[in-house]
Amino acid sequence: MKKLLFLTTISITLLASCDSDSVTDEFDNANGDTAKKLIERVEFNSAQIDEDDYVFTVNYDANNRVTSVSNGADTGVLVYENNELSTVTGGSEPFSLSELYQDPYDVFETGDVLEYDNSGNPISIKVFEESYEYNETTGFYEEITEEFTATIAYDATPNPYFYTFEAAGLIEVLDRVQLNFSMMPQSSEILRARALFPLNNIKSIVYKNEAGEVEGEVKIDYIYDADNYPSSAIITVIVDQETASVYSVNYSYKQ
Repeated sequence: MKKLLFLTTISITLLASCDSDSVTDEFDNANGDTAKKLIERVEFNSAQIDEDDYVFTVNYDANNRVTSVSNGADTGVLVYENNELSTVTGGSEPFSLSELYQDPYDVFETGDVLEYDNSGNPISIKVFEESYEYNETTGFYEEITEEFTATIAYDATPNPYFYTFEAAGLIEVLDRVQLNFSMMPQSSEILRARALFPLNNIKSIVYKNEAGEVEGEVKIDYIYDADNYPSSAIITVIVDQETASVYSVNYSYKQ
């Protein structure tokens, strides 16, 4: 269960495009003239009695710019300079966005994009998970690397988080941050990190191990409003062909 959730997180954060268009151009090409809606609240309710429910809330100023984001326990405050996101405060020390622009970030240790669909969405991702196992012969813990392939399917609807990210200044951040997808510095493949979320809305992810065996699945069934934005969803996590967890999700948008 924890492994599958880890792989889901890595899969979604590795979505990077090979072309040179901006994130906005790619989103418009994939979705056409879609309504601009800003997320104000997302509620996650677990069907499992041993798991907590939680709520994400997003606050805006009079100009519809994101000022803070909270998950109920922690709050991040966004600070802007010259109309650009500059710092995120909250939790520990303030984080300066300028730190992200200095050098390419290596991502080959956690995965790689293998294939895209016609809209520019990654549909096949290689994911690596590192763990430690105890070797009874040597008496030491040894690092084990497992390789998985995540196959992703999408609904023909826009990613509902896009305009919220744009209102927080994060779309520009994705256009400027670089990722290094090569293990060889002299032949590095540098890509823009338009990668924290896909262009369309993910409806399923299937994970297979190196032997091609299905280890787990994540299925998401949405109810959409008239603008093709989700109003609610049911997330089902399947491990070893058995339902492991079910979550209901409710979306609220700024009026």
